[in-house]
Amino acid sequence: MFSRVKVAKFPKSVIHYQNAAWAKQLGFGDMLDNDQGWIDHFAHFKPINGSLNAPLALAYHGHQFGQYNPEIGDGRGVLYAQICDQSTGRLLDFGTKGSGRTPYSRSGDGRLTLKGAMREVMATEMLDALGVNTSKTFSVIETGEALIRNDEPSPTRSAVMVRLSHGHIRIGSFQRLAYLQNMPLMEHLLRYSAETYYPELDATAPIAELAAAFIGAVAHRLADLTAGWMAAGFVHGVLNTDNFNISGESFDYGPWRFLPQLTPNFTAAYFDHQGRYAYGRQPDAAFWALSRLGDCLIPLSSIKAIEAAVSTFAARIPIAMVAALCRRLGVDGAWPQASNLTEAVFKAIRGQDIGYETVMFDWFGGTAATQKALSSPRAGFYKGRGFALALDLLMNAPTAAAATPNHPYFNDTHPQTMLIDEVEAIWGAIADDDDWSPLRDKLKAIARMSAGYGQYSLMPDARIR
Repeated sequence: MFSRVKVAKFPKSVIHYQNAAWAKQLGFGDMLDNDQGWIDHFAHFKPINGSLNAPLALAYHGHQFGQYNPEIGDGRGVLYAQICDQSTGRLLDFGTKGSGRTPYSRSGDGRLTLKGAMREVMATEMLDALGVNTSKTFSVIETGEALIRNDEPSPTRSAVMVRLSHGHIRIGSFQRLAYLQNMPLMEHLLRYSAETYYPELDATAPIAELAAAFIGAVAHRLADLTAGWMAAGFVHGVLNTDNFNISGESFDYGPWRFLPQLTPNFTAAYFDHQGRYAYGRQPDAAFWALSRLGDCLIPLSSIKAIEAAVSTFAARIPIAMVAALCRRLGVDGAWPQASNLTEAVFKAIRGQDIGYETVMFDWFGGTAATQKALSSPRAGFYKGRGFALALDLLMNAPTAAAATPNHPYFNDTHPQTMLIDEVEAIWGAIADDDDWSPLRDKLKAIARMSAGYGQYSLMPDARIR
């Protein structure tokens, strides 16, 4: 399942980003003001007491843009440590990116660009603020190497990043064992995954029964995750089976984008020429990946039982979509017209020249937002014929009990966004002038947005240097 590895030694270690909120949550708060201690653990990867003695590069396979690849694995990252979040009892993984070559690196150099690390910070902070189940960027340290890349001006600066997530077991982890026809280890992994990540399941149940129950539980989480992406207007970009973990948490951000407008065929990856992972196809991609997990477990159960479990995704996704969009709009998801509301809003803004995030911002709170929305610079659009049904439903949509439409954030003229031009401008300031203030300002603004939406898993607190 893994290879024990040594991480790279870097020419220098300059701390740029620390997730202070999670550092304090997990007992690393004292290290925030101890640069050498932080560097020892998150650049040199000194073992954490009570955790792994050596980093592990995990082995897995995967379908990449539909083509099966048995020659992948953690090529520039490792599982560095695991600890328990004492507040929830859940296991947390420290995973690295850019920590050097592994047995699975193939022709890669095992490194990460500083730009790539900063993009992941921006993606995870924005998604967390919008209530998406995502990994958390924990640390970014510049490493002093000049990297050559084809997709950005080179040579470019290097970094090593640490992310927090609730597990790094991927669909591709099961695919590898199916490829090797190692059913005893497959059963072991299945029981471990059920016990660790799905405590509601009986991990000691007969294996045929457990396999079907496990697929059904993963289907539920992947439907909720995908609905979260869709409601956030987020396009992951590369939804290969090795980029889905079985804990249902979004991670591993490469060519991601947020929607400018609601355009279903909008793609994030410049190399996704067929639009396989376009915004509107993300539910299909998740279902396809889940089906490949089902393939792996058929030898432990039956085709009929696994197909029935996989099919629960189709039943769950419309429910999850309505719930996620109602959270975005701050309206009561139990309202009998909730499904009609979300359908009408999507239909009204599809392909229209109005910002996706702007609509969610203007109408947060439903009926409570009517006066604000109809006096905003977008009032003409909302009063137009194409928005009529959505307008009627929004004006009558009851505000969710937990929503705070009177938060000062919603008094702003425009919402916070994370569009590609903003991302490039933030990076440009760093690349050209080593100016980190735009990133610092953006993360502060996202934290304020988080407070407005009340969706964050932990109140954001980022340190940028």
